[in-house]
Amino acid sequence: LGDAVAKAAGVPAAAVRRALMLRGSARAVAEAALGGGTPALRAFTLEVGRAVRPMLAAAAPDTAAALARIEGPAALEWKLDGVRVQVHRDGPEVAVFTRGLDDITARVPELVEAALALPVRAAVLDGEAIALGPDGRPRPFQVTGARTASRQDPARLRAETPLTPYFFDLLHLDGTDLLDLPAERRWAELARVVPAELRVPAVRTADPARAEAFLRETLGRGHEGVLVKDAQAPYAAGRRGAGWIKVKPHHTLDLVVLAAEWGSGRRRGFLSNLHLGARAAGEPGLPPWVMLGKTFKGLTDELLVWQTRELLARESGRDGHAVLVRPELVVEIAFDGIQRSPRYPAGLALRFARVVRYRDDKLAEEADTVAAVRALATGLPA
Repeated sequence: LGDAVAKAAGVPAAAVRRALMLRGSARAVAEAALGGGTPALRAFTLEVGRAVRPMLAAAAPDTAAALARIEGPAALEWKLDGVRVQVHRDGPEVAVFTRGLDDITARVPELVEAALALPVRAAVLDGEAIALGPDGRPRPFQVTGARTASRQDPARLRAETPLTPYFFDLLHLDGTDLLDLPAERRWAELARVVPAELRVPAVRTADPARAEAFLRETLGRGHEGVLVKDAQAPYAAGRRGAGWIKVKPHHTLDLVVLAAEWGSGRRRGFLSNLHLGARAAGEPGLPPWVMLGKTFKGLTDELLVWQTRELLARESGRDGHAVLVRPELVVEIAFDGIQRSPRYPAGLALRFARVVRYRDDKLAEEADTVAAVRALATGLPA
């Protein structure tokens, strides 16, 4: 979307991406670009209390490959399987937003209290909220997700399923925007105002052996992997470059459902076999969404009922026994490898794909790209 607006308005794509990050509204940014060009886009600034589109991570098959893509110092952080949160504080006022920019402030009173306890007047923090067990290990994502999604009695839910915030970035502090600063300077400011128990644990290293050891330590604590971050990178929303790189031992991709086929046997009457697609992200010769394979594995009876209802609500046509749908639902897919395949436009197909969960916290434009799949293919068995 950003590249299309930039082309139509004749402005730099980077200026459009920055405006989208700060304003959130694609319509407002497009109108500014077409009506006022680059100066109008530069007028968009960070506003405490207005959600900022989050920075995203690319993927690598292992820590050595991730470090090789970063020039200079890097940090490795725990990768938490929680809910992404962006916390805004302006004096006594606090707002908490999700990855999708939904306001969940009323549902998470412990995050509000944590923000109010910080020695700041105004701040915008990026982090994760996660439900931990009595032993400090993470509870399943579904537990955290259900807690933040519920609009029921927050006090009761807090007592039953308390959330712990972990912050890893600071975008604004007491009247000063930090977005364009190198990450290491933002981290230094974060450490100054946020106590260690509320920061994501991290190490600084360029040593592949130390990085691999940190990954093993993190996995041993029950977390899903690590994020490898460029210490010199600014905060750039929606980018999956080398600024942030995720490494997980069990490889997954966030893909979009393009179609689904009717099931048979006990699945008769339900949409079961999913057609999975990645974003082409402007690659020449490819359609906007590129199919990588199909799967009916990992679907519970409850999920079959839900996805049949949701997919039929997004139906855009029929192709034989397949129901075509608008590319809106993001699903996390685990797989054992990526192989060459002449059947699909990108020449790639997933091996033994299976559904982990639907990602209702992600928009379709945040799904993984063909380029990301191709990068993973270089480090996985094919």
